[in-house]
This record gives sequence, C-alpha cells and structure tokens, in this order.
Amino acid sequence: MRAVGVTEFGGPEELRVLDVAEPHPDVGEVRIRVHAATVNPTDTALRAGQHRLDGLTPPYIPGMDAAGVISEVGDGVTTRQVGDRVMAVVVPVDSRGGAYADEIVVPANSVVPVPEGGDFAAASTLPMNGLTAHLALEQLGLSPGETLAVTGAAGAFGGYVIQLAKTKGLHVIADASAADENLVRELGADQVVRRGNDVAERIRELVPEGVAGVADGAVLNGEVAPAIRDGGGLAVVRGWNGDPGRGITVHRVMVVESAEDEAALDGLRKQVEQGVLSLRVAEVFPADQAAEAHRALEAGGTRGRLVLDFVS
Repeated sequence: MRAVGVTEFGGPEELRVLDVAEPHPDVGEVRIRVHAATVNPTDTALRAGQHRLDGLTPPYIPGMDAAGVISEVGDGVTTRQVGDRVMAVVVPVDSRGGAYADEIVVPANSVVPVPEGGDFAAASTLPMNGLTAHLALEQLGLSPGETLAVTGAAGAFGGYVIQLAKTKGLHVIADASAADENLVRELGADQVVRRGNDVAERIRELVPEGVAGVADGAVLNGEVAPAIRDGGGLAVVRGWNGDPGRGITVHRVMVVESAEDEAALDGLRKQVEQGVLSLRVAEVFPADQAAEAHRALEAGGTRGRLVLDFVS
C-alpha cells in the first residue's frame, strides 16, 4: 500500500512515496480509503523531527486530516458502514502513522460524515483545524459581548476561530496584512489590525483596557500577551509553557486529546452545512508531490489549506 512519509527527518526533499503494510481495523475502529489529506504546519514539524515520537520506528507518516470512503469496519462499530463518505481527525504519533496514505485506520469516534454536498478536498480541511478552533474557544470560555483577538486570522485555524466566535456573540479583532484585510472581514471580524510582532500594541490602541482573550494562530505566544487584560486568557496551539503574568491563563490547546470527540466534530459538520463555517482549499497536489506542497506551505502566504489527492 502507498504512503507518503520520511525515513530520515529533514526538509521537504526527505518525503518519499513508500510501500507499507495495508492496515486493518481493530475493535471500535474503521478503515478509510483516503481521497484527500490536508497539509498542515504540524505535518511539516513532524517531517522535520520536531515532534516526540518515542518508541516509534521509521517510516514516519504525517497527516492529521483526512477525507474518504470507509472501506472496512471493525467489530463493535455500529454507527459507520462500508461506503460511507467521511472525514476524520488522525493522530500520526502512533505506530500506524498519519493521514498521508491510501488506507488509514482510526477510531470510529474520530470519524463523521463529510458535509452535505461537500467534496473530499474541502472536507479534509475541517476536522483537525476546526476542532482546534472549537477547543480554543471552549477553553477561553468568553461570554457574549466580550472581545476576542485572533492572530493568524487569515489562516485555516484563525478563520475558523473568527466564524465560530461570531456564533457565540463575541466581538472579534483580527490581524491581517493589507492583502488579507477583505478576506478577514468577510470571515466576520469586527475590526482588523495590521499583523506583525507589534500586533499587541495595535490591539491595545483599539481596546486600551485589553481584550478578554486571544486565540494565537500566529504562534506569537508571549509577544501577544500585552494585548490581554489582567486575568484574561491566551489560547496557544504549539504548547507554549511561558507565564505572561498579570493573572493571564494560558490555555494549551492539544487537539490530540480530543481526537475522539465525535459530538464536536459532528457539530462542525453541521455548521458547515448551515453556512457558518467556510471550507477553503488553496491548492490540490497529487500525493506524490507532497514535497512540493510542504515547500509551498513553508514559503508562507497560503490562504486556506493545501491538500494532497490520493485518488486521481
């Protein structure tokens, strides 16, 4: 069976098309014939050796988002059947690897139907990024009328945060380049400031007392903390362990810990169908061009997600 991964950590050139054993589901699991897998920053980090992979041996296969068709169902699974069109969160830091493969096996609770009328490429951009955005807002726990700032707002995570935040009645300040300002406003931002390492100062100009919380998609970590009021919250997506002081709570959003939150995943699906969430595909690459997709992502400027096609 074909997979795409690395046997040695390094740059995009280390990605190889590999021949690996075909997986089969155990109790409570399903197998998915992958049609599309999204390329995320966590994938480039795994490829470069920046993830802990204790006890695992190569090849290492990236990928946390997949969409495709169920091809086999394990014992005890009653909610899914062969032929279902589904999307899934995949946890690549186990012995079976991630989503960059023709066939993957995941817990049935990590799988929900693709949004009605959606294609596989678009659906694959939702599970991990959407769930991360959902978790960030849940952990921040802001009340309607409070102000949330979003960094990296034009990216997949940031865009989902903005749209979900508006459903919760939050006032959203988002960062953007001049080229992305219209996009970020269309996503629902109430106010837009220029992105950059000084974004905290720009946010404070709008809200002198500081915002109630920040969802930090730009991975500024402590640099954005001055934008937050005393006792506010900072949601980080790369496990930052700093202490910003002033009673600010740092929420370390770990999506792998909620990868089997089927109810949350299905809620995201419904919000796509309701028009609340926008699925944005930047470009689709054949699976054997994964190295090019990684180069494109690391070059920056991608709006929406790059996707690998495992069928065409």
